[in-house]
Amino acid sequence: MTQPANLPTAPRPPALGEAEPGYAEFVFLMAALMSLNAFAIDAMLPALPAIGEALGVAQDNRRQLVVTAYLLGFGLTQMLWGPLSDRYGRRPVLVTGLTLYAGFGLLAAVAASFPLLLGARMLQGGAAAATRVLVVSMVRDRFQGAMMARVMSMTFVVFMLVPVLAPSVGQGILLFASWRAIFWAFAIWGVAMLAWSWLRLPETLDPANRRAISVAAIGEATVETLRNRLSLGYTLAVMLLMGGLMGYINSVQQIVSDVFGRPDLLALVFAIVAVPMAVASYANARLVERVGVRRMAQGGLAAVTAVAAVHLAITILWGESLVIFMVLQGLTMACFGLASSNMGAIAMQPMGHIAGTASSVQGTVQTIGAAVLGTAIGQSFDGTTVPLLAGFLLFGIAAVAALWWAERGAMFAGDAAVMPL
Repeated sequence: MTQPANLPTAPRPPALGEAEPGYAEFVFLMAALMSLNAFAIDAMLPALPAIGEALGVAQDNRRQLVVTAYLLGFGLTQMLWGPLSDRYGRRPVLVTGLTLYAGFGLLAAVAASFPLLLGARMLQGGAAAATRVLVVSMVRDRFQGAMMARVMSMTFVVFMLVPVLAPSVGQGILLFASWRAIFWAFAIWGVAMLAWSWLRLPETLDPANRRAISVAAIGEATVETLRNRLSLGYTLAVMLLMGGLMGYINSVQQIVSDVFGRPDLLALVFAIVAVPMAVASYANARLVERVGVRRMAQGGLAAVTAVAAVHLAITILWGESLVIFMVLQGLTMACFGLASSNMGAIAMQPMGHIAGTASSVQGTVQTIGAAVLGTAIGQSFDGTTVPLLAGFLLFGIAAVAALWWAERGAMFAGDAAVMPL
């Protein structure tokens, strides 16, 4: 892999050849694979009212299940993809996942009932889980520590273009076609990612790290992942932050429409709130090696919690306008961008020898937990932003506690601190 001169990498696995993509293409490809999930969630948000009307779903909160079903499938199957990729390699497992993603997108496009749509969405989420597991695993195959955090941050910068643009894409499709065309777009994007990966992505798994598929081997790796204090504490912290994010995604369509009375501005609001997260991720990529991955992660989390507290206080004491909501929620997301990729890198740092299975275990905990927490926020929507803001604050406090436990109280000690096990 061609790297900038000042960009150290992990040792090259013997199986890799010189035809692999360069650094920039690798980052763009990883971001594009991650974008499958954001696109499958965010592009649908403008279509939820139309889906409800077409399939006889009268309750607004119940329409959120289209998002929840995808997330549950995404979380439940990660324990399948990780061990498969540790045994057979990243590339064939990725190809399988992308093929299924496109196929289940087509099934959703022709669904004639709400239960069938939910089933197709859950299956599509299950297929998309392969991309989440494999992106983290492939980056960990190549990098570690602060360098992994830097690469993940750069990936996240590119990836964040999708949440910025996806609702506008969804609204644009609805101007010319029905909501079903959005699912056709998911399938087409899946095929495009399949072609790119097939043509350009080599195998990244070191043959020495291949693991047999057995209940004992998977169980051993799972226990190791969950018993490692650093892995578990940071995984739980990511889960809690993602719970707030999923609560926002579940609620934002109703917040913009019902609280502020501007359904026509959904795509604009989503973009304005998402842009600061991309900017923060870019800043993180530039700063993480200088400041340290731990300080960036812990500082970002503390900032998320503080901003959420201020936002909730302003809303309860004085109320808020749409502009205030966008500014403060955008600031919350910027702090989220500083915390999330760094916490994920720290969670994976001691797991390089079982990266596929460890990524699956961590991803399962994070995704299912976040789906449950986000659904709790979404279903608590009461015509105000209070449930969302209170959720961010409570989850932020709990995430700080999780990191305190993981670090044995040694917060902001820097990356030179001894890693707790």
